[in-house]
Amino acid sequence: MRVCVIGTGYVGLVTGACLAHIGHDVICVDNNEEKVKIMKAGQSPIFEPGLSEIMQDAIQNGKIKFTTDLAAGVKHGDILFIAVGTPPLPTGESDTRYVEAVAKEIGTNLNGDGYKVIVNKSTVPIGSGDWVRMIVLDGVAEDQKNLVPAGGAPSGDELSKYSAAFDVVSNPEFLREGSAVYDTFNPDRIVLGGNNPKAIAMMKELYDPIVERQHAEDKSQPPVPVLVTDLSSAEMIKYAANAFLATKISFINEVANICDRVGADVTQVAKGIGLDSRIGNKFLNAGIGWGGSCFPKDVSALIHTADDYGYEAQLLKSAVSVNERQRLIALEKLQQVLKILKGKTVGLLGLTFKPDTDDLRDAPALNLIEQLNRLGAKVKAYDPIISQTGMRHGLSGVVVETDAERLADGCDALVVVTEWEQFQTLDYGKMAQLMDHPVVIDGRNFLNPETMVRFGFQYVGVGR
Repeated sequence: MRVCVIGTGYVGLVTGACLAHIGHDVICVDNNEEKVKIMKAGQSPIFEPGLSEIMQDAIQNGKIKFTTDLAAGVKHGDILFIAVGTPPLPTGESDTRYVEAVAKEIGTNLNGDGYKVIVNKSTVPIGSGDWVRMIVLDGVAEDQKNLVPAGGAPSGDELSKYSAAFDVVSNPEFLREGSAVYDTFNPDRIVLGGNNPKAIAMMKELYDPIVERQHAEDKSQPPVPVLVTDLSSAEMIKYAANAFLATKISFINEVANICDRVGADVTQVAKGIGLDSRIGNKFLNAGIGWGGSCFPKDVSALIHTADDYGYEAQLLKSAVSVNERQRLIALEKLQQVLKILKGKTVGLLGLTFKPDTDDLRDAPALNLIEQLNRLGAKVKAYDPIISQTGMRHGLSGVVVETDAERLADGCDALVVVTEWEQFQTLDYGKMAQLMDHPVVIDGRNFLNPETMVRFGFQYVGVGR
């Protein structure tokens, strides 16, 4: 099938590259010329395991192209994905101006090239499907105003006489940064929200290779569930899923704080409750809170939507409050061990909000750096990706070291901020010798306490 993906961030680029990899003919559109140049060379502008490889394979097979020409992309695609960013506004609402701009431009470029399915892949407020349709029609009307009869603005039905017919479908993404390529090829479910059976049938055809591939690789597993809903329900599914997971993490963090006070071990508690099939063992790792580009934005947006419709989402607001407090847990534990932090040197193991990504958006490390600076501490950090690439976006008040041993040299304490797999195999014995005070605050309960003590560290976990 012929596909156009507009926006090449995490979602758009991964979606486009993976659809091209399974045989579809894809054009990816972005208004950043430098970024397009990088992608044309087969390089991913973001760090995502496996992405560069499938991009290069698709380029070699002639299945994917990159351009700044949105009109060409619209003309090419039978299915048009809107995958631009919807960053949070200070009010908690999603900033949908990029979606609006793209939808209007799609409308101005629907020049009778046949039926199109316009897919909301961006995480958009509930009700955006009808809104996007309205914006596209506005674009069509503006482009076709000299072609329609006199007598005022045409209706949607009248416009279909002069321009291509289209439908809007909601197809929310459930990709995890760091494993987005794997998640695309191995989805838990595919959600399609729409009202026209023709549009839904085209979307099912688009994803058939993924559904069939997963079933063919493991015939003992049932096919990937494809859930068809109305537009609003599909949009709500995305928000509800992320809000639930964020709340689950906040719950176990609150349990961890109680464990700290009563002498229980939250890792054992999490294992015990996770064995209950009604609860499950995922997202029960206590630590210093959640961050990134999705959870904070989506929970805030859902809270704001509830407020708009006269409902106070108290549970979700509490989940956010617990998370904000949890980010200071590592700071409290540093103060308990080192007492006065002014003049001390603290090393952070990890900067990104999670492993296997270069994403610093709303990362707990940023809060920790800010607070340590405020209290007069010197802050150093080592991150396998940030240190390697030299990226410094959003970073200030921290010295980024090139390896873990340089980080440890002269430190009064280390804090595990991100659970990078590489941190399991560092030479902690040597690192302890390089430190002024061999203290480790394990903000992710990622390291083995007995092993760290054997290396000479004073180990402090969360809820342990």
